[in-house]
Amino acid sequence: MRSSADPAPIDLARIDAARIRLALHPLSLAPSGAGWNHEELIGLLPDNVPAAEAAVLVGLVPRAAGLQVVLTRRNDGLRNHAGQVSFPGGRIEAGDADAMAAAVRETVEEIGLRPDQIIPLGYLDPLTTITGFRVLPVVAVIAEDYVAIPDPSEVAAVFEVPLQFLLAPNSLQSVELEFGGRISRVYEFNRHDQAPDQRIWGATASMLLNLRERLGALR
Repeated sequence: MRSSADPAPIDLARIDAARIRLALHPLSLAPSGAGWNHEELIGLLPDNVPAAEAAVLVGLVPRAAGLQVVLTRRNDGLRNHAGQVSFPGGRIEAGDADAMAAAVRETVEEIGLRPDQIIPLGYLDPLTTITGFRVLPVVAVIAEDYVAIPDPSEVAAVFEVPLQFLLAPNSLQSVELEFGGRISRVYEFNRHDQAPDQRIWGATASMLLNLRERLGALR
């Protein structure tokens, strides 16, 4: 699915876990192929080098005020995406049964959830990152009584953002940046109340945009 910064309107009152599941690839059939944004990165990634396979968990927490999305701020000393806001996740290891297993494992390791607190719903479309990863996002419901225990070697902070805001019209902007000698498009959410270290942009914003578009395509 090719995404844009102006997705179809979404009836926010109808959004719940059951409806979100309808918008996803089923757990039994993970999407194959390159990331939906792969063409935008042609010429910016090394030729003939396969992307590293990775998975992240897009965790949704049911709260009285509505579903919240769990995000992390990565440790400033990490090799890739240091200090950036991201979803829990990482490389798919040889011992992982599939991308879902990898996303759950990484979430347990990074922010201290128990596996029984995570109920996977399905997959978003894969995304290619400028750092050479093909990332498969797994959307899941997280138990509302979870207590985050971040691994300080990987995660500096854990926080929640209302899904309603992330799906709302005009909450997302597209900006152009020069990278590798050419202009590239990067997405960012307009959070006027955000802390300086909670900027949602880049790959994380692109995955949330993909969720918006898939939900907007439902009838």
